[in-house]
Amino acid sequence: MTAPIHGGFTYDQMQDLLNRACTAVGLDATDAELMRGQTNAVIRLASEPVVVKIARNGTNLQEVHRTVRFVRWLMDLGFPTVPLYRPEAQPLVIDGHPVTLWTYLPQPRYPVPAGAIAKPLNVLHSLSQPPVALDPLNVCAAIRHSLDSITTLRQDELDFLNNRVGSLQQALTGVTYELESAVLQGDPQHGNALHDGERAVLCDWDSVAFGQPEWDLVTIEVHCRRFGYGTRHYNQFAEAYGWDVTQWPGYPVLRDLRELRMITTNASKATHEPAKLSEVQRRIDGLRCGDLGQRWNIL
Repeated sequence: MTAPIHGGFTYDQMQDLLNRACTAVGLDATDAELMRGQTNAVIRLASEPVVVKIARNGTNLQEVHRTVRFVRWLMDLGFPTVPLYRPEAQPLVIDGHPVTLWTYLPQPRYPVPAGAIAKPLNVLHSLSQPPVALDPLNVCAAIRHSLDSITTLRQDELDFLNNRVGSLQQALTGVTYELESAVLQGDPQHGNALHDGERAVLCDWDSVAFGQPEWDLVTIEVHCRRFGYGTRHYNQFAEAYGWDVTQWPGYPVLRDLRELRMITTNASKATHEPAKLSEVQRRIDGLRCGDLGQRWNIL
């Protein structure tokens, strides 16, 4: 197989990187299975309960080092996170590709319910400052960065998205937060939490940042509403967390910014993953007509 898989690799490139990473830490890559391949190639080994995550060439190595140090800190605290496998050996760098290794946790067929995500997220938001410098959350800057890299949308669609982020950035100046600044997961949702026996653990710390917990909470609400989990799932989350972001006056602004971030991120990826384009354009059409209940397809 020579065609690129998601993540920008060809199969042969991915297999070579995997073999070399496994050799470096004494693991066997035979019969490994590609679990996910979007921004990163995420591969489950058959020989050991280990997941190997291979990042694109050009990924910021300093950020990967930060993520590893941060997760090691969480592990030392006993925080409910998917643990690194042999954290002292990480990250590996193979031909410019940062590689991290994680403990594989077998999963049932059903995702972690939103209510179960509340406890680890609440604990995260209560932690002290970590011994790792975290970037301050800046959603508007991230949206504009994605907009600058989009090559697949029509000009009228780009104009709409640019105007929308400008309006929301202005509206954000009038938002008064109620919760104290905290460590943020950055993208907490059903896909970034796993079952670990009877408890839920968080995973995928690439978006970890420092900022207002309201951002994490509105992400859960958006995922429940847009991806079919429904009001009951969100209400269980809000009750378990102890605070309902939808009852806060700043909710509409953060909701709209979170949804815009999700759209522009996927629009920027559509250059290399054209199958995403039709769903991105459908979401934009929904925003234009103010359809807050439009069901989104997972990309």
